[in-house]
Amino acid sequence: MYDEPRYSLLQALATIITNANACSRLLPGESASVDELRGAVSDIAKANTRASAVISRIRGTTEKRTSRKERTGRERMSEASPTVFIVDDDAGVCQALSRLIRSVALQARTFTSAREFLSDAKPSRPCCLVLDVRLPDLNGLDLQAKLAQTDCNMPIIFITGHGDIPMSVRAMKAGAIEFLSKPFKDQDLLDAIQQAIERDRLATRERAELSELRSRYASLTPREAEVLPLVVSGLANKVVAAQLGTTEKTIKVHRAHVMQKMKARSLADLVRIAQRLQIGPSRRV
Repeated sequence: MYDEPRYSLLQALATIITNANACSRLLPGESASVDELRGAVSDIAKANTRASAVISRIRGTTEKRTSRKERTGRERMSEASPTVFIVDDDAGVCQALSRLIRSVALQARTFTSAREFLSDAKPSRPCCLVLDVRLPDLNGLDLQAKLAQTDCNMPIIFITGHGDIPMSVRAMKAGAIEFLSKPFKDQDLLDAIQQAIERDRLATRERAELSELRSRYASLTPREAEVLPLVVSGLANKVVAAQLGTTEKTIKVHRAHVMQKMKARSLADLVRIAQRLQIGPSRRV
């Protein structure tokens, strides 16, 4: 395949070498004229200029591509990196924690009050919350309770310089990952953050899978929804037909549709799906 920059570079370099060899032959000779030497040197200079231009073009193109790749890589990392939300009324603490968290390739967002966090934080990826207990408007424990009321399951790590045992017990009972007293070791906080993010990642995946299963269940007809709990309870088609007042052949058709719509590979798989949806003979989604 023809490569114009490569061809131009090689041609220019070949000219340099050819004329340099000519000079080396002329210099020792007695018959070499100044004009001949000047012409050879001029050709070398011109070829060198062309070679330099081609090299600059190649280097510029390479640097642009590298820069673009690095920028794209950073953007992808930013999009994929979990986020750690920090709520502390001490701006210095927020800044120090933000630097620490970013040093391990995590995103950090800081807030100086609970209400600022509630109005602006919009988690859309695996995340956790590093939360000071004592805040000027809404204290950390009350913020934890408020988040629970809104079905926000963001894992919380409490930090405080004024903690006590009853306070830590209350926080842990409400689902906090950790309760750290200031001053704490950086590694202790980072370990708690990694644990919290992993928990949130698993919980997010679980919620997505459960949502998909509910969507499949919603696609069932009313009769198929009646057949499902009876089938997973282990009843034979003949018994299910008798309970629903229909024929065994009809139940077989409904059962096949249920398996297809729920994307169950086997009866055991359908049973596991029903258990996750809490579907049984006496309980419906």
